[in-house]
Amino acid sequence: MIEISVGIDIGGTNTLIGLVNRKGESLIETNISTNKHEDINLYFAEIADEINKAMDVLGEGYHIVGIGIGAPNGNYYTGTIEYAPNLNWRGVVNVVDLMKKYINTPVILTNDANAAALGEMIYGGAKGMKNFIVITLGTGLGSGLVVNGDVVYGHDGFAGELGHTIVNYNGRQCACGLQGCMETYVSATGLKRTYLEMLAYFPFRGALSNVAPDDLTAKAISEAAIAGDKVAIATFEYTGKILGQKIAEATAYTSPEAVFLFGGLAQAGNLIFEPTQKYMEEYMLNIYKDKVKLLPSSVDGANAAVLGASALVWKELEFPRKR
Repeated sequence: MIEISVGIDIGGTNTLIGLVNRKGESLIETNISTNKHEDINLYFAEIADEINKAMDVLGEGYHIVGIGIGAPNGNYYTGTIEYAPNLNWRGVVNVVDLMKKYINTPVILTNDANAAALGEMIYGGAKGMKNFIVITLGTGLGSGLVVNGDVVYGHDGFAGELGHTIVNYNGRQCACGLQGCMETYVSATGLKRTYLEMLAYFPFRGALSNVAPDDLTAKAISEAAIAGDKVAIATFEYTGKILGQKIAEATAYTSPEAVFLFGGLAQAGNLIFEPTQKYMEEYMLNIYKDKVKLLPSSVDGANAAVLGASALVWKELEFPRKR
């Protein structure tokens, strides 16, 4: 029998489902709407139905050894999603128990950034590394910290939230309720806010000056920077400085071999990597200088979320959690 891991990525709009083998090959992928059902039981019943249909397509000779789920505010210890801001479900939801009602197999849950870190370890550039950090740069900023080969969960399952470390205590309002969180500066959303601030700061117009704030995108800012727009270039410099400073700070806690940048903003390439590298080294304690690699994720971006979630299963089979 060929062993299959099911990877599920629960997003605010869509839920991605993939059947993945040990080589990291996603054999079948599908998706459903996350918030289609008011009854959460119907949501998990639909996920189970999609998995069963996918297994029917694969045919005989395949066996599901576990289901890995990556989700916002997912708690690895308890199997619960807790107070996720972008999901319809309120309070604490025991996702693992709900999933097991429909498919009787081991189910492991963690937050989406920790799943990305495991995906990098099992399938990507962190193979063989014991100490590294993955930073996901999307609408917000997520992070997964790996120390001595294990994801750092802390005593309550929520360790490693670099996105909610503070850049400026009197800074930008964050959706979490705090002010000045790193993700309000270093994310696709933060990049847009910075560009708008830079337009007011510089005495000359930017290439995107006439674009309405709601229509402004991180991709458009990247394209403007490539075309030589000084405001866009300054926006990336400022963003990279903050990211570099915070990576230097995180290095003092975990001493990683590498930091991987993943997500839409990381696709800006040298626009974000060069200033981040420069300021990372500038603010790094001397004993860490020139030791930490800054790398793009090498996990296939098209199905990285599913691969990361599926990696939970392979990691669990190899090193079962201690209870």
